Amino acid sequence: MSTERINPPGLAPPAGFSHAVVATGTRVVFLAGQTALDADGKIVGEGLVAQFERALTNLLSALRAAGGTPADLARVTVYARDVADYRLRAPELGRIWRESAGRDYPAMAVVEVVRLWDEEALVELDGFAVLP
Repeated sequence: MSTERINPPGLAPPAGFSHAVVATGTRVVFLAGQTALDADGKIVGEGLVAQFERALTNLLSALRAAGGTPADLARVTVYARDVADYRLRAPELGRIWRESAGRDYPAMAVVEVVRLWDEEALVELDGFAVLP
């Protein structure tokens, strides 16, 4: 796969995302929304940071099971119950992202939602990847 991250000089410098990602490959993997569910189907983690870490771990586990790596991610959407809290904790969330997925950021969006399917969930991540 070939991935090109594009961040035009006319746009604000991105922090923790890329403005555009051009990906070429032969397989597209669509990743279902992942919350902080454990293997027994229970939400784990107190607070946004712990739940984000588990949700990202779950997303990357699904990606790896499909034969991909974090560098193959082209797009991720974060659904947060409280965007103000997400913004407040952005430095720590960014550290978790870099430790788990590296610095090759996909195109991303953060969207505030009233609730998620799992009522105890504070955050959910979905996305897609392009594999070689």
